[in-house]
Amino acid sequence: MLAKVLSYGLNGLNGFLVEIEADISAGLSKFDIVGLADTAIKESKDRVKSAIKNSKLNYPIDAITINLAPADKKKEGPLYDLPIAMALLCASGVIDQAVIKDTVMFGELSLDGTIKKVNGVLPMLISARECGYKKFILPNENALEASFIDGIEVKVADNLMQIVESFALENPTPLKQIQISDFFSNQKSRFKEVIDLKNVKGQAQAKRALEIAAAGGHNVLMIGPPGSGKTLLAKCFAGILPDLTFDEALEVTKIHSIAGYLDGEKGIITNRPFRTPHHTATTVALAGGGKDSKPGEISLAHNGVLFLDELPEYKREFIEVLRQPLEDGQVTVSRAKQTVTYPASFILVASMNPCPCGNYGSKTQTCRCTPQQIHKYLSKLSGPIMDRIDLHVEVDSISYDDLENTTEQEGSLEVQQRVNNARQIQTKRFKNTNIHCNAKMNVVQTKANCVLEPEAQQLLKMAFERLKLSARAHDRILKVARTIADLANSQTIQVNHIAEAINYRSLDRKYWI
Repeated sequence: MLAKVLSYGLNGLNGFLVEIEADISAGLSKFDIVGLADTAIKESKDRVKSAIKNSKLNYPIDAITINLAPADKKKEGPLYDLPIAMALLCASGVIDQAVIKDTVMFGELSLDGTIKKVNGVLPMLISARECGYKKFILPNENALEASFIDGIEVKVADNLMQIVESFALENPTPLKQIQISDFFSNQKSRFKEVIDLKNVKGQAQAKRALEIAAAGGHNVLMIGPPGSGKTLLAKCFAGILPDLTFDEALEVTKIHSIAGYLDGEKGIITNRPFRTPHHTATTVALAGGGKDSKPGEISLAHNGVLFLDELPEYKREFIEVLRQPLEDGQVTVSRAKQTVTYPASFILVASMNPCPCGNYGSKTQTCRCTPQQIHKYLSKLSGPIMDRIDLHVEVDSISYDDLENTTEQEGSLEVQQRVNNARQIQTKRFKNTNIHCNAKMNVVQTKANCVLEPEAQQLLKMAFERLKLSARAHDRILKVARTIADLANSQTIQVNHIAEAINYRSLDRKYWI
């Protein structure tokens, strides 16, 4: 007897329909799975067999063939355990095929029939909904994750027997149907989780640069001696980032769900990611890939922050991997079996010492490094990488008077309010487009939205010629100036806005030339 149950698979962030076909025919007892399945799926025959038997259900002892269609697409993971078991039960007559023909299901089975959580539920649900599927059966542990998707009917179960009883012809026991959750009521204040900006003494210029970076989505590099507060400032940066919109939260959650990092008790990512990979991380860990083509750190930082502390300590090839994502906002992982594109639109926050000892250029300390050592240290950062960083900020050692100053500093909440106001201006500006902030403007959008007053135009021309800026640096100065104008609630870019933006492009000329 032949039966068919619907499930879904993933290729990157995009889902595709998988039809689980089960055929039970007379012959010697065997269990074959075909359809380009990985090892985890091939091992499911043992889990399915034990789950059916331990659920007090009849397991067919004839020849069993399971086909996962389409056969030319690779399927991975244990999420097909549940649909395989249901297809077998339909083929053996335990469940009527007609009652589940339009239901999509996935879940991992324990040997006792318990249904366990699987990864990637959110992107699969969204893809299936776009294809017109409305009914789903999921593990109970994935309920919160699925509760943020409207327009579909999602039922959850703890074990295989609950699903079988829900499809019984007589006296069925309905499965629990999840209710839609409100994203904004689930958002929690992150000021309890991060260091408040008011705890940072002095460093007014660096704080201003971080505010601009958060308001416009700009990349920032902090250069200064050890102990000047670069890492502390970066940790405070999470507290001034604008609130996640629901669409952005869905994008972030999809990536974390695929990677297996989603917290089942939250169901959705409510705060912007803040990723800090160690300097010993590999390029695969950064860009993504590996055996299963999983997203890397730059994709996990999507719509959030990628913080690289002591940037020159990372391998040069590690840093160069950032070129494409910083420009395009996505990364393509190409492997022998598949090519996957993941979003990677993040704010790069990096910190570094100006030399191996850390005191080159300091106003208070003496550098002990030779010119050759300084050159070798700084040359780890290429010109193209520096060109893609909008804000270069010098963070010098803090004085004792600043450290002991008891004057109340401005807190993260006040700064974030200004950042949110600037982002609201940008949201209106980029309405009906696929970008959310000034840093992501293309050439046409930059020309249309960065209107300079005559004095500002003259100043930018002078800086372009004297600093020998590239075309990319010219456009990034305009974008930063646009953000500064937004923070000042100005329609046009004035001379003081462009002057401040140019000031943030001078350190690479100081240290690298």
